[in-house]
Amino acid sequence: MRFAIMESVVTPGGHEIDFDRILVEELSALGHTVEFYVPEGHEFKWNYGVPVHHIPGTGVSYRGAHGVKKIILAAKREWHRQKWYRAMYDFARADAFDAIIFPSATYRYLRALKHSPLKDSQVPVLFLIHGATPAEANRLNNVASIFDNRDNIRIGVQSFAKEKLHLTAKHLRVYGPPNYLPRDIEYKPCLPQLNEEITIGFFGQYRKEKNLEEFLKAFIAGQYNRKVKLFVQGATQTDADAEDFERIIVKYKGCTQIKFMHKPLIGIDWQKGLASVDALAIPYGNDRYLYHTSALISNAMGYRKPIIAADNVNPEILAEYDIGISFRNGDMSDLQKKLECFVNGYNEKRNEYSIELERAYNDYSPTKLAENIVRLAEW
Repeated sequence: MRFAIMESVVTPGGHEIDFDRILVEELSALGHTVEFYVPEGHEFKWNYGVPVHHIPGTGVSYRGAHGVKKIILAAKREWHRQKWYRAMYDFARADAFDAIIFPSATYRYLRALKHSPLKDSQVPVLFLIHGATPAEANRLNNVASIFDNRDNIRIGVQSFAKEKLHLTAKHLRVYGPPNYLPRDIEYKPCLPQLNEEITIGFFGQYRKEKNLEEFLKAFIAGQYNRKVKLFVQGATQTDADAEDFERIIVKYKGCTQIKFMHKPLIGIDWQKGLASVDALAIPYGNDRYLYHTSALISNAMGYRKPIIAADNVNPEILAEYDIGISFRNGDMSDLQKKLECFVNGYNEKRNEYSIELERAYNDYSPTKLAENIVRLAEW
């Protein structure tokens, strides 16, 4: 099939880039062709190696906007979305491709579709949605049901929490999220052997309200029977967060068990960072991740790294796969105990981790995502 990806994210982060790479590389590996269609003036941060076509209507971001300004920008975005839809409809009529993919859709995309001729597309139009809470699932059911009699409007929702969601729309399918792989570096999964030092990695956006110090205190207070280190990478967006992160780095510079990195990691640097550690810590839970996918969970399975995670972060994974240990979200005393349990019991669990990580890796492989998308397009 000839797939057209309509990418409209104005400032894509590492997650969006990785997801688009999966679509391009895995669909191509299955024998399909892929091309991008993007708003006028849009420039990718990554060269995907496939044709890119610009269509009328600029991308609009309202990051940091508030009040009336945000309302105006939101209206402007919807106006331009209609231009994108019209252009894709015209390309479809001209037989430019066999199916359209909106890779990071929300229910708003479907709400806007009601007012566009694209709803009557001659080719399948695939809206890929990255998870949904119960409230979001209800909104999605309501708006998706409008298109029950339009066979070419199809919705794919990726979630680990399929059983928690009542997604009932006629043209909607639920499938697992993909693992994220080290695509640009030489990498061979290897868990530490008996008594080798274990490095636990903590990656992500640093914000003051996350209270990183409580996590550091729990790690330092642990009693371990082998050498263990903590690698803390933080990217900051505000001056206040940057200053606070630097304060923490200075405060703990005498602790040889902890190594800090204060900078964003993108592309190869991100891959090298994840590859350099032996396990991933996900110490901050949010009930949103009972339904939406934690990118670090998907990276852990893709890199085959065991995890220490808050119990409200994609709990289905540790329930199904013995790839780590969970702790009560927000309970730093329990986190300390579980860190000790993970490190001190590592030798006994190592082989089990290796087997279960391989199983999780295969069950959520990027190839399976591509196969699910093809099925969505061909049904």
